[in-house]
Formats: sequence, structure tokens, C-alpha cells
Amino acid sequence: MRMDVKEAVKTAKQYVNDLFAAEGIEYVGLEEVDFDDEKRVWEVTIGFSRTWKQGFTAAMKADGRGGRSFKIVRIHDISGRVVSLTHRTLPSAR
Repeated sequence: MRMDVKEAVKTAKQYVNDLFAAEGIEYVGLEEVDFDDEKRVWEVTIGFSRTWKQGFTAAMKADGRGGRSFKIVRIHDISGRVVSLTHRTLPSAR
């Protein structure tokens, strides 16, 4: 049975929340969603902030992105299993 986009996003957010729970992440949110037809994999980018950084407002001023981390969660469409999590590096702000 195939996943729909809402299920993929829910799975990705849950996975990130569970995996990084010990780091006290905050402001977890959806950034992007893509589907790879060839591999049958959802690619969901989730952004979040870590509380151990200097604070959300200070970090936002420092880099313009709110000191956020971005992770790409890849989820197999049929099984619903997370197959990988990688760091997403954004182009530098100008």
C-alpha cells in the first residue's frame, strides 16, 4: 500500500523528533517534500532548532536561518520504513 504525502511528512517528523529527542530540539517543521519515482522513495526535508545553541533569536540574527538544522528523511513508499537520514546543507545566504 502506497503512502500519501501527509503520511510521509508525519513519519519524517516523528522520526526526527524521536531520533533527536535527547538534544532537546524545537521548532520542528516541514521544509520540502519530493518523491523519487524511480526509487519509490519519499524525500522529506525537516528543519529544527537545537536548544543548546545560543538561543533561537540570537542564532537567527547570526546566520539568517534561525540556527536551524535541516535533515532529509528518505522513506520507502510501500513499506513506510525510513531508509536514511542525511544532513541538508543550504547555499550560503547573501
